[in-house]
Amino acid sequence: MNDRFQPAGEARALDVLSALAQPSRLRIFRALVGAGPAGLYPGQIGDTLRIPANALSFHLRALHGSGLVSLQREGRFLRYRANLGAMQGLLEFLTANCCGGAPCAGMPALACPEPGQKPHADTVPPQ
Repeated sequence: MNDRFQPAGEARALDVLSALAQPSRLRIFRALVGAGPAGLYPGQIGDTLRIPANALSFHLRALHGSGLVSLQREGRFLRYRANLGAMQGLLEFLTANCCGGAPCAGMPALACPEPGQKPHADTVPPQ
């Protein structure tokens, strides 16, 4: 049995998915992904997404607790960044048994688009 299907792996996947299963947190995570390695300060996130500071703090704490977001203290400021490794780990967990373990033909590879390019249509959820 693949160790990714142990209860701990499932519990971890559920933690990450539940952190994203809230509209504001999903928008915050996507904004941090869009910011790339530079990340964003809470004020930038709040201004861009129009989320009040107290609610933003609550959502950032949930995302940080799930491992989806990293936090770096810079003096008295905090910089948040998306943890793409955690997202990649979730996708690997979800697709670990894809095609019965055989290489999947026709499955798109996960990769960030080149700067200036839009994501592939298969990677954007319908609106």
